[in-house]
Amino acid sequence: MNNPVLAYGAWLADTPPAWPQAAWESAQRQYVDVIAVTIPGAAEPVSRQVFETVRGWGAGPATAIGMGEGLAAPWAALVNGTSAHALDFDDNFDPAKAHATAVLVPAILALAEQEGASGRACLDAYIAGLQILGRVGQGVNPVHRNRGWHATATVGSIGAAAACARLLRLDADQAAFALSISTSMAAGFMSQFGTMTKPIHAGLAAKAGVVAAGLARGGISAGLDTLDGPHGMNRLMVGPDYEQLRDGLTHVEHGQNLRFETESVGEPLLILSSGFRVKRFPNCGSAHRAMDGLLALREAHGFGADEVEAVHVRAPVTHLNNLMYEDPADALEAKFSLEYGLAVALIAGNCTLSDFTDEAARRPDVRALYPRIHRHPVDKAEGEFPTEVEVVLKDGRRFAASVPMPAGSLAAPFTMAQYWAKLDGCADGLLDAGAHRALRDALSELPHLPSTAPLMAPLRARLAP
Repeated sequence: MNNPVLAYGAWLADTPPAWPQAAWESAQRQYVDVIAVTIPGAAEPVSRQVFETVRGWGAGPATAIGMGEGLAAPWAALVNGTSAHALDFDDNFDPAKAHATAVLVPAILALAEQEGASGRACLDAYIAGLQILGRVGQGVNPVHRNRGWHATATVGSIGAAAACARLLRLDADQAAFALSISTSMAAGFMSQFGTMTKPIHAGLAAKAGVVAAGLARGGISAGLDTLDGPHGMNRLMVGPDYEQLRDGLTHVEHGQNLRFETESVGEPLLILSSGFRVKRFPNCGSAHRAMDGLLALREAHGFGADEVEAVHVRAPVTHLNNLMYEDPADALEAKFSLEYGLAVALIAGNCTLSDFTDEAARRPDVRALYPRIHRHPVDKAEGEFPTEVEVVLKDGRRFAASVPMPAGSLAAPFTMAQYWAKLDGCADGLLDAGAHRALRDALSELPHLPSTAPLMAPLRARLAP
């Protein structure tokens, strides 16, 4: 079957949930991670404002995390997706170049509450949805992302539709239509980075998945050429030179070959072969290799910020393009600033949620370090060129580090203890002790929960001030 819409719909409908144990465990870890970051994300102004906007559009059974009310499933997915991505502390998924979990889990959980689905069904929908999200991402990237499309919003919408189709147990035709419908809601530009609208992209993609799958179940049909047709996603969201780019590829990373894999949709299983980049720091992941390198040098050699003459960063140009704010004016811009992340790491030896407030972003001691930080773009893909960090001290000493993959990636994965520590740190002061314990217990038992009620109950109450 060469048509990707049909191939992916058939795979979603016909593949049994007989995943390797490692896949179930990986999915469960990502639920822990994304719910962790959603809790403080729900306290962010953008999340509160989205909730206040949609709360009058339809109450329902789906929890708006930390807001104290239930909403209709699409609106809960929109709010929770925004909260999950609000702090830019959620994972990255390389095949799609997208924040996958911040889109998939809000869509799945909102629909699961509506449908009464089990915890295991939610994990299954996540694994299946992630696979399609990755396959679509491989079919349009790296060019799609490099030309300014925010794949979390575009590819994410299709992945969320796949996950929701799986959760609703749609047949092959319905699942294909759900994917096709979602392409009509797939949108988002990288020009929104550093603004309140950027995290809303994840919410809009999650909402699109719920809506697309619901419409397909309701009998709505759609075109079958929306991924790879004369006016398909590849030609419209890569460019009219799509075929020339595809045929001229000489280096392929993360399976991004500008082809939609249709013969072996489920092999390899991307949740295992690619894994995730779980975030150590709450800012754009493009800065993390440099921050890891600087912190490793700081720890190894014991220098302080006042001893540093210069920091030189040689990194792939695509990473530096994502970090477009060299002199950030506020917390939102600071999340997309190499200079800010490195300056904070140099001063404090870490970079945490408390560093991303407007007040913190304007600290004179941090800003004073910006002129010492120098960018050196390298016109190579990230797999071809590791980020290199060189620190020059005022006494003439030089130290260098090379970082091919950041902490939290498949090359240096977090332990389960680190996942739980991230959850505890994110929930501290926002959930009361009882709700915190209940949430940890529910996440630990997620594969065995007959419904998501024990998971969502501790998250429904309004967050502590």
